[in-house]
Amino acid sequence: MDVPPSLHFLVCSFRSLLFNGSITFEKTAGIFNNSHLRSEMLAELMKEWRQHLPLWQMKMLLICPIACFVAVWLVIPLILLAIFSNPRIRQETRYLLLANLLLSDLIYVSLYTLGTCFNVGYLLMSKEACACQLFFLGVSYCAGVLSTKAMVLDISLAVLLPLRYSSLCPISRTKKVILLTWIFSCILPCVSIIFFMTVQEENICTMNICSLPLLIAHTMNSYKPLRMFHVVSVTGMLMCLGLILGCYIMLYCKTKQSGIWTGFFARAKGTFLIHYILLFLSFCPLLLIVVETLLYSNDLMEIRTGMWVTLTNCNMLMMLPKALTPYLYGFRYKEISKPLKAFYRLKCPRHAVSPVTANPE
Repeated sequence: MDVPPSLHFLVCSFRSLLFNGSITFEKTAGIFNNSHLRSEMLAELMKEWRQHLPLWQMKMLLICPIACFVAVWLVIPLILLAIFSNPRIRQETRYLLLANLLLSDLIYVSLYTLGTCFNVGYLLMSKEACACQLFFLGVSYCAGVLSTKAMVLDISLAVLLPLRYSSLCPISRTKKVILLTWIFSCILPCVSIIFFMTVQEENICTMNICSLPLLIAHTMNSYKPLRMFHVVSVTGMLMCLGLILGCYIMLYCKTKQSGIWTGFFARAKGTFLIHYILLFLSFCPLLLIVVETLLYSNDLMEIRTGMWVTLTNCNMLMMLPKALTPYLYGFRYKEISKPLKAFYRLKCPRHAVSPVTANPE
């Protein structure tokens, strides 16, 4: 499927029309050299955007990233402080892995919200700055997936091999695992950026757009090698999440006869419910990207419909598990929930009740 020239212009003009209500024309790679054709394309696209993508609806999608940004910054710094300020907690593998997961989520949400604010403020970014932002977005997202996988392996070893757990997971080995997590997280973003810059057309648009949803939509409508690499990358993420789900199912099968699942309010049920909720919320956006790409490849989805789906996916579905993770995990562990409740005064102090003496009659 060849990429229509109007799509390139659409991507180039989308941001300025979205946030300013007008399109700024720049010199493109021979696509719109004719001024009359360019004026007609401008009128047609402005009419189409205003009809199908009203400004107020688009700006409503910006509320979710800002809300998630506020949510994570209210809790994650306190959790990290509670973990690293306590000598006993920071020597436990599960808390270090949790801190690594929360740190990656904090970086991802902060960078994505920062990019959104840059777009709202019409602040252009250089090609190098945009590449760095997208690179660290990819690194933080991959680090979150790999940190979740490391947490599953830690739980599996603690449940299946309790007598050998201390020797298999010392604190020194945990730190090495965290370092390797960030190293491996850099591989896919590096390859993605190099591959994207190698196969894309030269000088498609001189306007420096740095919007993850628009770049995803452009990738889905790009040439076949780029689309295939995009599908393979996302499918790899889905396989990692699938392996995590498989490990949790195996743990349930191994421990269902041990008695830890008895009772409606069993702690094991609550912990595994948290894991399943976060896995489901992380699985859905990636699956949606794969389905959307396949629909694009077979010409079964219009561009503006795909743009809406991509914007909703990036601004809401991919941000939601990042915002819920610190609350679900932070208030689950007693060692972390106590300082959180004390800081926000969520637990009312107990008042001493003085004994009542009976009056003599």
